[in-house]
Amino acid sequence: MESEYKVKLEVFEGPLDLLLYLIKQDEIDIYDVSLERITSQYLQYIQAFKELNIELAGEFIVMAANLIYLKSRSLLPVDQQPPEEDAQEDDPRWELIRQLIEYKKFKEAAAELHLRGLEQERIFAREDASVLDTDQALRLGEVGIFQLINAFQTVIKRIEARQDVQEIFAERFSVSEKIDAILQCVASGAPIRFSDLFGAVVSRVEVVVTFLALLELIRLKQVRAVQKNIFEEIEITAAAA
Repeated sequence: MESEYKVKLEVFEGPLDLLLYLIKQDEIDIYDVSLERITSQYLQYIQAFKELNIELAGEFIVMAANLIYLKSRSLLPVDQQPPEEDAQEDDPRWELIRQLIEYKKFKEAAAELHLRGLEQERIFAREDASVLDTDQALRLGEVGIFQLINAFQTVIKRIEARQDVQEIFAERFSVSEKIDAILQCVASGAPIRFSDLFGAVVSRVEVVVTFLALLELIRLKQVRAVQKNIFEEIEITAAAA
């Protein structure tokens, strides 16, 4: 594996976005969030970013530390929990829940304003309106880094669960070679399922290198990762497809 290879992928979403994604993935209400579970899931994502050499803003690490603190505090009996100056509730989750609710409202308002902006563009579009609508429709299902990391973790777990898998240390995998392989897969214009990219993969190292190649192609806008509906499998297509 190219140990020095780093994908310069900008992560525009923040730690609260990741927490909301994890809650949505578990299909639970924000008020029912489990500190133990969400902390474990969050740290798994941070570890995945670290393994893939994707640089994260310091706020992700700050949130990780805060989650660990809240989790440890929640495990203590109420009479042994450290005092909080402004705390009005005994449940350590409430401050985090308040942050998530306020941020969720902000995101929903921003999304509504964005949709109104798109509607205005359609109203004033003339002869090129059909082209504009088609392009926007294609972009609606595009997935973000958190969905991609989730799919990556699923493949890693599947590989590690196979009893016959052994790391082949003598074999080296090149990101550039994997880039060429992915481009060949999407050359016909037909989408390929994310899991199919790793169908012949036999080691964790190869999974990582293949995923790095995919991230690089997405960054270069040569391929797109789309998901038609939430929880459906991600599909990879050529950017022009």
